[in-house]
Amino acid sequence: MSRLHSERHASSRIGWLRAAVLGANDGIVSTASLVVGVAAAEASRSSVLIAGVASLFAGAMSMAAGEYVSVSSQADTEKADLEREKAELEQVPELEREELVRIYEGRGVDRQTAEAVADQMMAHDALGAHARDELGLSETMAARPLQAAFASALTFTAGAAAPLIVVILAPMHLLVPAVAAVSLVCLAGLGALGAKAGGAPLAPSIMRVGFWGAAAMAVTAGVGRLFGAAVG
Repeated sequence: MSRLHSERHASSRIGWLRAAVLGANDGIVSTASLVVGVAAAEASRSSVLIAGVASLFAGAMSMAAGEYVSVSSQADTEKADLEREKAELEQVPELEREELVRIYEGRGVDRQTAEAVADQMMAHDALGAHARDELGLSETMAARPLQAAFASALTFTAGAAAPLIVVILAPMHLLVPAVAAVSLVCLAGLGALGAKAGGAPLAPSIMRVGFWGAAAMAVTAGVGRLFGAAVG
């Protein structure tokens, strides 16, 4: 006797996971890089902290606005495609049926079975069938602008908080290496968390975020030291 069992797939998390990982990663990298750059220019602790806090608020709002606009555009496109498909189903239903039949045939189903499946699917939910099988749209992958915006803003703030805490606690002569070290540890943890949530291998994700984070901080540290020496 067969039993039904529920399956939880990582793809169900892809909408918020992408925005959350991007937000946290950007929060750590951009704020830590700015802090390292300003500190390398031999600025005071208060100047470094002000620059970091400004980066946190500006970055969080920028991430939220960017995600909202981007995902809203995606949602508008999906809506337009569905409206177009709905009109075609009303005007040329036979052609739309034939599209489904050919899609199923292309997946390895024989003509007779493909026709039977297409008829049943269109009788049950014609627009839903075409959305999934012709347009590749599904509830799991649907664009959610507000969810993406909030996830990005909150995770950016959480990521940016780590280097700012180091700025408050670390001795000034150790500020640059301390911020870099803590930020790289946080990036490694973020890479591992994102990989685990998405069901992907840990090592590539950790190496990817660690490499680009280190590169960003190294560049800004060099620029900060260069301009600090020039101004001094």
